[in-house]
Amino acid sequence: MRRSGFQQRLHARQGAGSRGIFGKLSIAFVVLAVCTLSFLFLSSLSSGGGESSSSSEIIVDKLWETAGSGGWRPSSAPRSDWPPPPSNSNGYLRVRCNGGLNQQRSAICNAVLAARIMNATLVLPELDANSFWHDDSGFQGIYDVEHFIKTLRYDVRIVEKVPDVRKNGKTKKIKAFQLRPPRDAPISWYTTTALEKMKEHGAIYLTPFSHRLAEEVDNAEYQRLRCRVNYHALRFKPNIMKLSKSIVDKLRSQGHFMSIHLRFEMDMLAFAGCFDIFTPEQQKILKKYRQENFAEKRLVYSERRAIGKCPLTPEEVGLILRAMGFDNSTRIYLAAGELFGGERFMKPFRVLFPRLENHSSVDSSGEFTENTRGLLGSAVDYMVCLLSDIFMPTYDGPSNFANNLLGHRLYYGFRTTLRPDRKGLAPIFIEREKGRVASFDEAVRRVMSKTNFGGPHTRVTPESFYTNSWPECFCQIETQDPAHKCPPNDIMDILDSRLESEAGDDLDSSALANSTITVSER
Repeated sequence: MRRSGFQQRLHARQGAGSRGIFGKLSIAFVVLAVCTLSFLFLSSLSSGGGESSSSSEIIVDKLWETAGSGGWRPSSAPRSDWPPPPSNSNGYLRVRCNGGLNQQRSAICNAVLAARIMNATLVLPELDANSFWHDDSGFQGIYDVEHFIKTLRYDVRIVEKVPDVRKNGKTKKIKAFQLRPPRDAPISWYTTTALEKMKEHGAIYLTPFSHRLAEEVDNAEYQRLRCRVNYHALRFKPNIMKLSKSIVDKLRSQGHFMSIHLRFEMDMLAFAGCFDIFTPEQQKILKKYRQENFAEKRLVYSERRAIGKCPLTPEEVGLILRAMGFDNSTRIYLAAGELFGGERFMKPFRVLFPRLENHSSVDSSGEFTENTRGLLGSAVDYMVCLLSDIFMPTYDGPSNFANNLLGHRLYYGFRTTLRPDRKGLAPIFIEREKGRVASFDEAVRRVMSKTNFGGPHTRVTPESFYTNSWPECFCQIETQDPAHKCPPNDIMDILDSRLESEAGDDLDSSALANSTITVSER
């Protein structure tokens, strides 16, 4: 398994000395020679062994390719007994997914899993229109509903609304009992507290429903269900897919392109407590936003910066890319909201990389005129970043957009990602600000060489399952471990057969019940 993709991509040259000479040298001189060779080797990482441009081209050419798979391939199909949803459920499950598009996306995955756990019929999830985007598009306005229901037919029963019930000759609505799930609730909460209320009332309404089911569950099939929802069932509506494809086609018509999630926005800067680089007036705005939206906490900028807790500035992003060998011809798609601080922060980045685009500048249809920051804009940004040759998140801490994309690109074929180690890079940038710029590129490259570039890697806390679903949602054709072996090629036929069998049993039961009623009525 590939631990350091960048190291495998570097093609450095190392000078070689005459072996015979070493045998005649003193111990001190040997040490000196070894140190000299080590220095030359490190220099070759930065300068390409005296051929700077060609070395950079080799590195960049490798980075434009997908990361090594290590023999793994994405697979979220069941690998053990997975019966279809029973015809008689325990009731209806309604959820309200709050937050932005990608926080809602994770919540939808959790809602499907919760419905499976409780043997519930899932009502099409509600997307909160007020808490983030102020966009009332709803699930039907963003996702392909028919595809969603059809894709998950082997897993859960889904309806668009809670149906009315007829009792004693009258039609009544089922009133869902409202519950507030604990944050990161264990499965046991759903099989006890939630299920009891569902059986009592016929339906429950879980709100809010963001991060309300534990990510780490000790059941690989449950995790694979999450992947089926996230990477197969949740497909944007055809108009969004068409618009995204047209933007990607335009960007790729001139060669490779990179996407960057430039998370240099007011909410993230306020959350991080990184104020000092802004004007006094801007600092007031950030502090006010923090007081209104986040818990009170003592935050010192110099301390936060030193441990990599501040989002990278646009200029720092540009310097990282330049150090890695990307030149000013690189085409970059920026996925970002309104950058805080204005042109003062963007100008240095634009000088380094002038070929910058966003969804509004590339799209000629005018669809973004009134919805650049709503769910439509976020959905298109998501698809363009997913399909780009390289994706770089600049702040992947609490960013649902970046985290979900990292996981989706991993599943989508180990597509290359550049994940800056902010903690490792912080002292390098601090030294540069003090005027110490010698070996800056080499130092940046050394830190970046230790990061993962999109290949399979072990998930380590606090990395999210939605950021890295390896190994649960991946398999190997050639392996001795049955847990990692790919399912049979006819797995869909098997699931179809079981679903048809279940449906046949339902019809038989229904026919028997109708026959019984007819006899009794006579």
